[in-house]
Amino acid sequence: MTRLVALAALALALAGPARAEDVVRLGNLKFAHYGAVSYMKDHCGKFGLKVEEIVFPKGIDIFPAIVKGEVDLAASAADAAIANRAGGGQIYIVAGFAKGGARLVAATDAPIKSVADLKGKKVGVARGGAQELLLLAELSKHGLTWADKPGKDVQLVYLPFADLNQALMQKQIDAMCQSEPQSSQAINKGFGREIMKPYDTPLGEPVRALVMTEKLYKEKPDVAQRVLDCFVDATNKFLADPKFAEKYVVEQMFKGQITSQDYKDAIANSPFTHDITVEHVQTTTDLMMKYGVGKMQRAPKASEWVKLDLLQKAKAKFEK
Repeated sequence: MTRLVALAALALALAGPARAEDVVRLGNLKFAHYGAVSYMKDHCGKFGLKVEEIVFPKGIDIFPAIVKGEVDLAASAADAAIANRAGGGQIYIVAGFAKGGARLVAATDAPIKSVADLKGKKVGVARGGAQELLLLAELSKHGLTWADKPGKDVQLVYLPFADLNQALMQKQIDAMCQSEPQSSQAINKGFGREIMKPYDTPLGEPVRALVMTEKLYKEKPDVAQRVLDCFVDATNKFLADPKFAEKYVVEQMFKGQITSQDYKDAIANSPFTHDITVEHVQTTTDLMMKYGVGKMQRAPKASEWVKLDLLQKAKAKFEK
């Protein structure tokens, strides 16, 4: 026995000290389709990483934390990332993580069956998210004007995601452009009715973006690559095992606050992915400039800051 202990000690000494895990700080939001990103904190140990997740109440809160050096990686609507880059943010889009994720929902008893019926109504939306851009593109397509004060065809009511459902239920707004799973919850609880999924404009289905700081990308390329390896592997697990993904999101992220049906409906409208294109980011940028979303003075050129090399290398590893 003594000899075995001595041999074990010798093996440890020859192996040298265990390498500490590289810490990556992740900024995330509490939405169903952000689940695979959240799962990275439980999955990345196998890649020599420790992911520390910080859940923010609103997407616009993440980027100030990046500026302060408190976040290295973030899940974001593409338009929020674009606005930050336009303002001098030192970030790169390195992957996508979900598609779609929005619905136009009317109050159940409201006489609203189409976008055209929103004329003269109050429509709630969160400022600066993909839902705002989708809503404005739909209103524009149907020839409707808008403002956050009375006087236009549609009065926009800007509220946080968490408050939109309550506002619809209490008749403070007539309709909303809402994210998932909140839009599915409104429908399943009976106080909301789907008007449409707003994907028939030049934007198509919005793709959420995985954002990395330039500092991490440039100064720690090995860590940055392992982050993308972990992300692709975690996403692949969610895609390959829908029951596991549902259990994780319902029980771990939402602590049972959404039902299995809420989750299934949400993910049917916001499937997981790891892909995004330079062209999609550029189209999003162009529409933001057109509608004044993000209040950008100068539009960043997507080809200069959408960096998909790490993603392609990670995908190649797991496709073998």
